Amino acid sequence: MPHPLRLRQVCLAAPRLEPVLDDLQAILGLSICHRDPGLIAYGLENALLPIGTDLLEVVAPVQADTAAGRFIRRSRGHGGYMAIFQTDDPKGGQARAAALGVRTAHEIDRPGLYTSVQLHPRDCRAAFIELGHSPGGEDRQTGTWWPAGPHWQAGIRTDVTRRLRGIVLDSPEPAALLAHWAAILGLDCTSDALVVDGTRITVESGPADTLGAVELAVADVAATLDRAVDRGLWVQGDSFHLAGVHFRLQHGD
Repeated sequence: MPHPLRLRQVCLAAPRLEPVLDDLQAILGLSICHRDPGLIAYGLENALLPIGTDLLEVVAPVQADTAAGRFIRRSRGHGGYMAIFQTDDPKGGQARAAALGVRTAHEIDRPGLYTSVQLHPRDCRAAFIELGHSPGGEDRQTGTWWPAGPHWQAGIRTDVTRRLRGIVLDSPEPAALLAHWAAILGLDCTSDALVVDGTRITVESGPADTLGAVELAVADVAATLDRAVDRGLWVQGDSFHLAGVHFRLQHGD
């Protein structure tokens, strides 16, 4: 029986890694579970932090002319970098995307560990879409997720930040972008949001196609925003801005 598509990981790109990680840990109470040493071959460094049983990744260039560095310059540091979905069939998703004219930017094949397809952001619009599969990763609590390392569950902290609620895309054509992502992901687009295994993808009006916000459930919205103010971040309403996106906070489990 096939398992549902799941928004498993959101990746942000930042000019420098450690200041962003310090802020995320201080404000959201998150903990680093893994750094991938293999990314140095691409001129990058990264870290992953669990948000409940999903993950937030931050990637930063450590040398000139990297894909992440070009993204940061092109976007002027605004917008999320990747939305990474767990699926049983990355290759099927790749074929579906190709039929829509969406190119593949990169593939990862680690036999027995991880298979993924990264779809070109210019064709996806707003951000990379990655479709990935880790064998045995269907169990939210104990399953594997190769990008996060072998012991990612040890990094779960839910006393401050409970879980990932969803992502928000911006676009001059919100309905068209939502329909485009629905077609790429093989989802029905019958409302103002795509619901992906308990998380939501919505699109709001904006001047450019971007991944503009990450929505989180937290234990105490006011206290979390106070910590963002203390760190010198821009706070507006129930959100703060960091690493190119607005973190929108909602009270809840």
